[in-house]
Amino acid sequence: MTTYQALDKRRAGILLHPTSLPGSNDHGDIGHEAYRFIEFLHSAGIGVWQMLPLGPTHEDGSPYQCLSVHAGNPLLISMDWLIDRGWLDSCAAPDTKINDPLRLECIDKAFNNFLTIKDNYYHRYLDFIERESYWLSDYSLFIAIRIQQNNAGWMHWPDELRERDGKALQRARVSLKKDIDRIQFEQFVFFQQWLELKQYAHKHNIQVFGDMPIFVAHDSAEVWAHREYFSIDNHGRAISVAGVPPDYFSATGQRWGNPLYDWERMQDDGFTWWINRMHTQLELFDLVRIDHFRGFESYWEIPANEVTAINGQWIRAPGRELLEKLHERFNPLPIIAEDLGIITHEVDELRKAFNIPGMKILQFAFSGDASNPYLPHHHEENCVVYTGTHDNDTSLAWFDSLNDDEQHKVKEYLGNSRDSMPWPLIRSALSSVARLCIIPMQDILSLADGHRMNTPGTQEGNWQWRFSWEQLPVGLAQKLRDMLALYQR
Repeated sequence: MTTYQALDKRRAGILLHPTSLPGSNDHGDIGHEAYRFIEFLHSAGIGVWQMLPLGPTHEDGSPYQCLSVHAGNPLLISMDWLIDRGWLDSCAAPDTKINDPLRLECIDKAFNNFLTIKDNYYHRYLDFIERESYWLSDYSLFIAIRIQQNNAGWMHWPDELRERDGKALQRARVSLKKDIDRIQFEQFVFFQQWLELKQYAHKHNIQVFGDMPIFVAHDSAEVWAHREYFSIDNHGRAISVAGVPPDYFSATGQRWGNPLYDWERMQDDGFTWWINRMHTQLELFDLVRIDHFRGFESYWEIPANEVTAINGQWIRAPGRELLEKLHERFNPLPIIAEDLGIITHEVDELRKAFNIPGMKILQFAFSGDASNPYLPHHHEENCVVYTGTHDNDTSLAWFDSLNDDEQHKVKEYLGNSRDSMPWPLIRSALSSVARLCIIPMQDILSLADGHRMNTPGTQEGNWQWRFSWEQLPVGLAQKLRDMLALYQR
């Protein structure tokens, strides 16, 4: 199987979600600061930018529970981009922080101006709507109805809308046409902005590395429109839900609540749903991490009435058949397997059968003895090494939380470096034989406690971390470039 570009040689990347970019707004977006970040990566010799899923989030802001598997998050749209194209005079008074309601209000203004001006982008807009209709038609109607229903989940809509009665949906398309058109415009703008940013990254020799949750949020356009593919009853309620059993992160496991797939139905349809999903992801990204890859081999089935993930069971999935279909359609299939947690021989065999790289996390490497598979002396070329991920604390906070004996063990393995943490851990990751090394931005900035992106199993305080350019020490880009040259990345 063909090796894809991001792993055709030794490379290094930085993990940073666009919401964590600097700026005067309430969170980062894909505007000017994203371009500046690409320029920083280029100056440091970094060849990969990894991020979290880009889909529209629910109210909790989690990018792993999105309203669509295809759509982009309109809250990432840059207002400056709209102003630069002449569709918006301004979004707010100087020094006004743009929050999400104001951002959507400005997009609405830009859409009205766009319809009046009808410049060269108008035909691109019409082409986009037609080309992406296989998901955009359902998504735009779903979001328009959801707004009309005060953002209630589709499971709680009136019966005729929840059950997708044909006449009721047609009435909604007519009465909500203005909202539907605006939502399609949002998606057009997102994809235009994103693909321009991706092209800019390519001009700077940077690959864009995305993330795809294996499961889908219950309250999403795809489950509403294609419930035949999911474990859903006649009233829209989940019969069984996804999660993982107790592990390193949680003593009661993680009950994610996503409805499980009807794999038999998906397979009967030639996995068309998955092929369409992957097509969108490979339009957005050069490389895609499959979150919870082990669910392709077997998944943890939890009865929907259980409040924790303890009382579940492993069920086999047709992962081999799915991956064969995806390889037929996409060659190469540039995916990375998130293979953390309880991994069986069968999961490893499935990954290796398709030459899919797995992940090695250095924060997991120092428990147990020298046989720990995350220790660098066990790494292989066809893998991706991380100091930590978005689900870990920063490496400095992790190290500070260890007792004296544990810290001594880490220091001994890393050669008792005179550098302060987390740089010895970063150096170890860069020196690994793994072709791709990813470092979270928090570790690059040597940040300690209080800068975590996500704590698995919790609902509050996640997905909010941001950095500022003032946090970059003088000479950081050159320091990184020198280290990358030293380790041939």
